[in-house]
Amino acid sequence: MAITSANQLELLQTAEAVAREKMIDPGLVVEAMEESLARAAKSRYGAEMDIRVSIDRKTGRATFTRVRTVVEDEELENYQAEFTVEQAKQYMENPEVGQEFIEEVPPVEMGRIAAQSAKQVILQKVREAERDRQFEEFKDRAGTIINGLVKREEYGNVIVDVGAGEAILRRNEKIGRESYRPNDRIRVYIKDVRREQRGPQIFLSRTAPEFMAELFKMEVPEIYDGIIEIKAVARDPGSRAKIAVISYDGSIDPVGACVGMRGSRVQAVVNELQGEKIDIIPWNEDQPTFLVNALQPAEVSKVVLDEEAGKIEVVVPEEQLSLAIGRRGQNVRLASQLTGLDIDIMTEEQESARRQAEFELRTKLFVDNLDLDEFFAQLLVSEGFSNLEEVAYVELDELLVIDGVDEDTANELQARARDVLEAQNKAALENARSMGVEDSLVEFEGLTPQMIEALAKDDVKTLEDFATCADWELAGGWTTIDGERVKDDGVLEPFDVSLEEAQDLIMTARVMLGWVDPADLEAEAEEELEAADAEEAEA
Repeated sequence: MAITSANQLELLQTAEAVAREKMIDPGLVVEAMEESLARAAKSRYGAEMDIRVSIDRKTGRATFTRVRTVVEDEELENYQAEFTVEQAKQYMENPEVGQEFIEEVPPVEMGRIAAQSAKQVILQKVREAERDRQFEEFKDRAGTIINGLVKREEYGNVIVDVGAGEAILRRNEKIGRESYRPNDRIRVYIKDVRREQRGPQIFLSRTAPEFMAELFKMEVPEIYDGIIEIKAVARDPGSRAKIAVISYDGSIDPVGACVGMRGSRVQAVVNELQGEKIDIIPWNEDQPTFLVNALQPAEVSKVVLDEEAGKIEVVVPEEQLSLAIGRRGQNVRLASQLTGLDIDIMTEEQESARRQAEFELRTKLFVDNLDLDEFFAQLLVSEGFSNLEEVAYVELDELLVIDGVDEDTANELQARARDVLEAQNKAALENARSMGVEDSLVEFEGLTPQMIEALAKDDVKTLEDFATCADWELAGGWTTIDGERVKDDGVLEPFDVSLEEAQDLIMTARVMLGWVDPADLEAEAEEELEAADAEEAEA
């Protein structure tokens, strides 16, 4: 077909109709038409020519032009779209490099193949524009709840019509064995919106903890107004959940406000979540107190917190153990997710047995190494001594408070402990050297012979090897995988090396090797200090 006056206005009418149907800018459709006509013209005039098409937005007239660019002699590659300054003088006055010479060329007759190609270009451009519009509309709505209409189900995944496009609720994001039929109304949480090769993808969820938090925000005005804040949520979707709340108004009970009159507010959330049981817990800055709340309805006798390891030991009466753990470990698992701590639950009898075992182990350590009788070793353990280092290097006065220990006995105890430690250090160092440890690591300040031996067993034998270690490889740590905290064992963890100490040791090694400039470290420290001061000022 030819672009003649008979169908010039038809181009604009088509562009308007497509834009209206797809809810996109008509200008984008016209641009797509210009590109498709230019592509068709290139197939007629030659692919190497720079053919451009401009459609008048008022009359619909399509103008075909050929563009040639002035380039340096040595840069001339495409003779159809470029020419030199000398060649350009035939068409232009005083041509300069970079200038373009534009001349109008006759419109093309579009054959069946060219017309089909043009149609494909237009459809592709329109599809891209539609995807861009959909992405722009939803990118800022991630983290909110939306109502949609079920269109169909594919392999367990639900395709939801969200008004301006389609979104997907994956099988693992549905609660339990939920099933939907076409045209069912559904309330979902927009978990993520991202661009993908086939267009923007809107990922929905009904199992996300944030979904529950948003539902409470809708049901409880005090949460919406910021008087009550949801601090943490843990869910076993479709079964049970725990939600921690805090009130910033002393006259408002956060738990009561979330429950509502006769449980009306929490019941509305429960109904939406297919009967999921919800425990509403008061938040507390004190972690042990918060954990006691989180383990409700079980009663807790004692809590021992290890902040560095992110671990907490909970002691409960024998009759409360099954209640604290919950069916299939559900209660303790949710409490762990809520507090972010690894929880170890034991009965009072189990704790007593463990303490007795530790007492006997430490007693045996002193009996075997210091040549003491069992009674005297038990006295040391009872006074809080747990290892040889404490006996060897403690202030003499701390030994003198033990019944029956005079100054001579105390000095003898310390001398024996130091001799044993010296022999152990010598043996550890010899073993490390036999494994190939170099002097650069042995002479590095901050590592004991036992630490060096442990590093050697882990194939860390030079200062360079040590400097390439990560802090968690030395001190250990915790990794969260699929909501479960997994322990990472550290090489120096048995020696009570903290994460901060590991970081300092590694950085010192890198400075010694010249890998890091000390000035950069000072600048970073100053920046962190300024940032901390700024945060305090804002608070």
